[in-house]
Amino acid sequence: MGKAELAKNYDPHAAQARWAPIWEERGYFHADPTSKKPRYSIVIPPPNVTNILHLGHALNNTLQDILIRQKRMAGYETEWLPGTDHAGIATQVVVEKQLKSEGLDRRDIGREKFVERVWQWKEKHGGEILRQLQDMGCSCDWRRTRFTLDEGLSKAVVEVFARLYEKGLIYRGKYIVNWCPSCRTTLSDDELERQEEDSSLWYIKYPLEEGGSLTVATTRPETMLGDTAIAVSPRDKRYKAYIGKTAILPLLGRRLPIIADQYIDPEFGTGVLKVTPAHDPNDFILAEKHNLEKINIMTLEATINRQGGPYKRLDRYEARKQIVADLEKAGLLEKVEPYKLTAGRCYRCSTVIEPLLSEQWFVKMKELAGPAIEAVKSGRITFHPDHWSKVYLHWMENIRDWCISRQLWWGHRIPVYTNKKTGEMLVSATPPDNGEYTQDEDVLDTWFSSWLWPFSTFGWPEQTPELKAFYPTASLFTASEIIYLWVARMVMSGCEFMGEIPFSDVYIHGTVRDGQGRRMSKSLGNGIDPRDIIRDYGTDALRISLVLAAPEGQDPLIEYNTFEHGRNFANKLWNAARLVLANQPDEPVAIDLAARKKDLHLSDRWILSRLAQAVANVNENLNSFKFNAAARGLYEFIWGDYCDWYLEMAKPRFYIAEDTPERAIAREVARVVLRRIVQLLHPFMPFVTEELWSFMNDGLSEHIVVGGWPEADKQWIDAKLEADMEQVQAVISAIRTTRAEMKIPPGKKVEAIVRTERKKLAQNLKTYEENICILGRLEKLVVGAEVSKPSLAASAVIRDAEIFIPLDGVIDIDAERQRLEKELQRVTDQQEKINKKLANKDFLARAPHDVVAKERAKCKDFETMIKQLSEHLEKLVGW
Repeated sequence: MGKAELAKNYDPHAAQARWAPIWEERGYFHADPTSKKPRYSIVIPPPNVTNILHLGHALNNTLQDILIRQKRMAGYETEWLPGTDHAGIATQVVVEKQLKSEGLDRRDIGREKFVERVWQWKEKHGGEILRQLQDMGCSCDWRRTRFTLDEGLSKAVVEVFARLYEKGLIYRGKYIVNWCPSCRTTLSDDELERQEEDSSLWYIKYPLEEGGSLTVATTRPETMLGDTAIAVSPRDKRYKAYIGKTAILPLLGRRLPIIADQYIDPEFGTGVLKVTPAHDPNDFILAEKHNLEKINIMTLEATINRQGGPYKRLDRYEARKQIVADLEKAGLLEKVEPYKLTAGRCYRCSTVIEPLLSEQWFVKMKELAGPAIEAVKSGRITFHPDHWSKVYLHWMENIRDWCISRQLWWGHRIPVYTNKKTGEMLVSATPPDNGEYTQDEDVLDTWFSSWLWPFSTFGWPEQTPELKAFYPTASLFTASEIIYLWVARMVMSGCEFMGEIPFSDVYIHGTVRDGQGRRMSKSLGNGIDPRDIIRDYGTDALRISLVLAAPEGQDPLIEYNTFEHGRNFANKLWNAARLVLANQPDEPVAIDLAARKKDLHLSDRWILSRLAQAVANVNENLNSFKFNAAARGLYEFIWGDYCDWYLEMAKPRFYIAEDTPERAIAREVARVVLRRIVQLLHPFMPFVTEELWSFMNDGLSEHIVVGGWPEADKQWIDAKLEADMEQVQAVISAIRTTRAEMKIPPGKKVEAIVRTERKKLAQNLKTYEENICILGRLEKLVVGAEVSKPSLAASAVIRDAEIFIPLDGVIDIDAERQRLEKELQRVTDQQEKINKKLANKDFLARAPHDVVAKERAKCKDFETMIKQLSEHLEKLVGW
């Protein structure tokens, strides 16, 4: 190895520029489907080609990369397949805006030229988000990058359409769909953003043919133009006499039958419902049941068509105002009440959708849902956290048919062809080879290609080596909002076309929010660009900070300074490595630490025990998809146990003049633990760890990417030793805190007196006397049961012991009195909280016995501490 010489400061940008191209050139991320190694594969949730990286992407892909890197180091053949989604509506809108800036509309240039323009835009901008993921250190198999509109995936899409059609699971029919008047396309229920909004409830009188009237309450008076009936509940005695009679549609004069149906809620409004079959999904069902006419009153731009009579060409909201005014003028508007309703808006442009009767293509979902429900109920697919499985199952068990046609030009065109002469319809994965057929104008929902992603990306319907090797994948990482849109559908398609679930674990991470708990958005201006974080703090800082800030099952709260934690952590590790590597011999000789166990210092055995525990905990947490727990445990072990405690205790032995066994062992233990730390931390912080590994790889492997993954060496675990060290750390921490509070100069050595009646504690402190003196900067340590407190001394109280530091000549009496009073108040407040808990009958009845016992023990400890602090304060006041 030679003597390592690290730069004084870690340069994250230089490290990334050095290692990223080397990893790619060596092919570390490119998986071999013929490999005999165990396999581990993930497919990336394909971001939209229109996207730029945001913190949600950064968190999601960091978590995936952690598992992929860990498995790669552990000897797996790892495949992390990247790619992008063509994002039908989003991409088309971007290019249409470009055309608009040129004074053009897509219809001006025609379908073929427009699609060419979109492809040009995609080639120029579509790879930007993948480049940003590379900047994040994502170790994807970039040579296998896929796109949902590439040739192979397009072949899979039309093959699936044809197979489902042949099976009778795809059909064409007139149904109420969610129509976006701005994007001019249908949306599935799951693509809507629903929000509660302030509106009104208008009470309208419908005259009866035989005289009198019935009052209807509605939230959408403009749709009355399409009414073809009014309905009441057969259970509602108020309206029983009106069933079978005829009402007259206000303003238009259309005759409306009065029907009865169990669906009608007598408690809503007046209990009388206007039935508008072409503009309400529930009314559509009523119309089918009662054979009612369906009158569409809207154009595709959400203006009133010729069926609206005098309101023709008015925008739907302008029509509403005019209709309400006309009703009021005619004396038919009884009253208006404020009302809150849930409006469905387009996920892309936020326009309020219009329920519209339209002929569309649908997939029957019930049959497909069955195996996908069983896969989760049987435990073959596990959600992390588990409560998301209930959300998945609730949706699947109440699934509705999926409208898959979209009125767009960018996307997979529906493989349905109509003979120009005969009108015969042909559904085929292969286009007809003559000009006698015209293809359906619509394209498929973007999700129709995305739901095939886990197997189409590996070559299906061809039986490729990649498909055989890497399907099913291992894990899926995604956000909760696309459990319905994507996760559930992938499970259905995997079961249907591969006969096997597409993944066994689904990890749902939280939504990144700002420090006030608000969702990050352009409108609020509270977003944080990950590229700015990489520029200011480095990629490693971005990654580890996100994971540390994201507890399992919770939404992470992120501010710009959150990423200082990661930067500081990288610097802490770097400085520790500089110390350890600078103190290695020029020609190191490996030491068999297990064989020399009896020669190891207590602190050496302690850090090796803590290391074994840390390795075990990281492995357990990663296997359980507890990334935050794994990262936090590593952070605390490295920063606390290794840097702040062990290296400080070992440092004096580094500087022993002679090349003694004691010095050699200290240097070797520090090096061995550092090597393990660098390996454990690599999946979280790939660049700083690769940089350090290059100085200390010991010939194990050239690069840490494939440098082996640690398993816990349990022979070193020593629970008693760790418990002893906890006591020592408590004493040292109390001494350090007291020194700081009393403003004792760091270079001034003092005496410490520890009074304890616990013989084991006293013996333990004497055993570690040297470490306590070094870390507490003491010239002398006195431990005993009978020792007395000096007349002028600072005091500290820990469990089972009192600590005194003589301060003759260096103390400010007023400052010490204030400190004791503050500490007494803190301990008293803690005791009061526990007393309240113990006085709570519900707590005592429901809490486990051991929890109650622990609380009582804490209360007793606080009582002792209060008594001791009070005594010290009393003595101090008497000085």
